[in-house]
Amino acid sequence: MRFLCLIILKCFGWKATGYEKLYHLPKFIIAIGPHTSNWDFIIGILIRSAYKLQKIKYLGKESLFKPPFGFIFRAMGGYPVVRTGQQHQVDSYIQAFHANEEFAIVIAPEGTRKKVFRLRTGYYFIAKGAGVPIIPTIMNYRTKSVDFGEAFVPGPNEKQDLLELDSIFRTNVGKYPELCFGDWG
Repeated sequence: MRFLCLIILKCFGWKATGYEKLYHLPKFIIAIGPHTSNWDFIIGILIRSAYKLQKIKYLGKESLFKPPFGFIFRAMGGYPVVRTGQQHQVDSYIQAFHANEEFAIVIAPEGTRKKVFRLRTGYYFIAKGAGVPIIPTIMNYRTKSVDFGEAFVPGPNEKQDLLELDSIFRTNVGKYPELCFGDWG
């Protein structure tokens, strides 16, 4: 499967950078953006397989995990998200991090493919509560690369941390620039 995914990525000109550091981290959250297209998911799954990042799970809306195709999303590493009761959801992911020696999830801070003017903060509070780093990751359609950034450890100043993370995502362009968080479109 890995070889096939590498070939597909190469045919379409996609690559990943900075992924090597993830092999040595037992627990982390990948905050990936901009999220403007369904293609983001497909590219992400290909990158995950091609670069041996199977420990990374993704979160998806609960409806994706229902029959008849739900088993496919689970087999590809998906975790269903119930979009009500956000605090309870954050706590359940914190518990999952505490219950596993190795655990990693990917979250799109926008929370949707639509235009947003403010990022969601659940990924930050999960990382802070679980004591794990955030890996800011950019899906760059201009360079056709998924760029895994340096580990960001949440500190005592939540407002400053969130401003710093926002700035990382604000200046990057997704497949549809008009839907990107920030000053695009």
